Amino acid sequence: MHADLSRSTFRPERNYSAVVAQQGRVQLDADANEQAAIQLHQARTIARDLIGQHGGPAGSLGFAVEFLGGKSELDDLSIGGGRYYVDGILLDATRPQPGTAVEDEAGGDDDGGEGGADGIAAAPEPPAKWTYWDQPDGFRDPERPGDRLPSGFPFLVYLKAWERLVTAAEDPALREVALGSALPDTAARTKVVWQVLALEGSKLDLEDSDGRKDSVREAFARWAAEQERPGSHLAARSERPDHADEDPCLVSPDARYRGPENQLYRVEVHDGGAAKDATFKWSRENGSVVFPVDALDGTWVELASLGSDDKLDLNVGDRVEFVDTAYSSRGEALPLLRVEELDLPGRRVRLSGEPEPGVGRRPELHPYLRRWDHREGARRGKGGAATGLKHGALVVEEGRWLPLEDGVEVYFAAEGTYKTGDYWLIPARTATGAVEWPVNAARKPLLQAPLGVQAHYAPLAWVLGERTEPDLRQSFGSLAAPVPAAKDEVLAAEAAAAAETEAREAAGADAEEEAGQQQ
Repeated sequence: MHADLSRSTFRPERNYSAVVAQQGRVQLDADANEQAAIQLHQARTIARDLIGQHGGPAGSLGFAVEFLGGKSELDDLSIGGGRYYVDGILLDATRPQPGTAVEDEAGGDDDGGEGGADGIAAAPEPPAKWTYWDQPDGFRDPERPGDRLPSGFPFLVYLKAWERLVTAAEDPALREVALGSALPDTAARTKVVWQVLALEGSKLDLEDSDGRKDSVREAFARWAAEQERPGSHLAARSERPDHADEDPCLVSPDARYRGPENQLYRVEVHDGGAAKDATFKWSRENGSVVFPVDALDGTWVELASLGSDDKLDLNVGDRVEFVDTAYSSRGEALPLLRVEELDLPGRRVRLSGEPEPGVGRRPELHPYLRRWDHREGARRGKGGAATGLKHGALVVEEGRWLPLEDGVEVYFAAEGTYKTGDYWLIPARTATGAVEWPVNAARKPLLQAPLGVQAHYAPLAWVLGERTEPDLRQSFGSLAAPVPAAKDEVLAAEAAAAAETEAREAAGADAEEEAGQQQ
């Protein structure tokens, strides 16, 4: 999550149940965030244990899928409202409806015609359900063939859910305007993102003749497990760099981390794929340095501000990522751009290239620039060659320690498969002159899977053709029941009396039958 954090301390394997504040102590963001993470982990674990991997309440079962083929040039899906749980995470597909506006007192239709005030036609009622093309966090593009529904049958419709961070740069309503524009924003928010997507049936490990619901669910579970499995691992350490003697007065002479300030380094995969294709980027501020965009004109970008100080501003040579809500939800990797020129009075920067057409053109998606701190030309270790960039990001090199800055180094494990957005956090502290990273008994850094992005999957429907969508969802009923009219003891006594009467009647019937046989 790209937030201005000191560090992330939540570790589920430690089995902490609460964070306990002590009097007279400093209050840290990490403590409050860990308390929220503990409670969320407990709630979702309970939901997962009771519900299963996925399911929804029978009375409000959401995400009913209907295939809408042949009604327009593009096939579409209808997504029914309601709730559904995936790995304990609550997803809600209910489409919000607009409120009722207050009309002007002088308004009305004096001419007797249709419409509201001054004869203006009333806005059409919005649809009651989401569709594949307008789902809130889908941002599917009909111009991209890969975004269209499969042309052949059968195919699987499924849910993908994950969480991402939202700050005031993306949602201005989070900012408290009473604090003034000169002050930074306050707390960020974690947002649950869901998307209804389609998967060709041929990509499932499923026999052609086996289209039973259980078989499809099992095949999808195997596919989802493969998607969720981490494909890359990283380790971090701090080593005293070669130039440490050049600035002995800035930090302790024997410090391995040579930075003058505490930092939370973020190493994030940019281009995914195998190591030969993968790239990464890094930030000493956890990627939290962002600049909301007011206007875009070719390669010139007008910003709402240029930063609060010289540590959090932009300079010529900085690498930036052009981001908006759609870009974040799609999980894409577009080329990083270089700041070529600054116009301080006009709050403008000129970039090395024009941003891609699919990002930053819609103000309602709140575009902004995110600064990354890697530079081209840094040395790759002792005797290493200068680094080059690919799409503005650093090329992944496995099996060797790669320096970031000030003694911080990272190591990518061999034979990794990288996913765009996967990230690791590395706290660096001046008090110890080192980074905080798990080590073994011999003080060797341990390889760690990415902290995120953690995606969760659930099957919805197996589309065999038009108007044929076998439902793959699961539901559960409510535990509540009507209160009985009498106490349990009274009901038990009545049941026992009824059973005794039934037994006597049965015995009498047997006696009569036996007497009849003797005659």
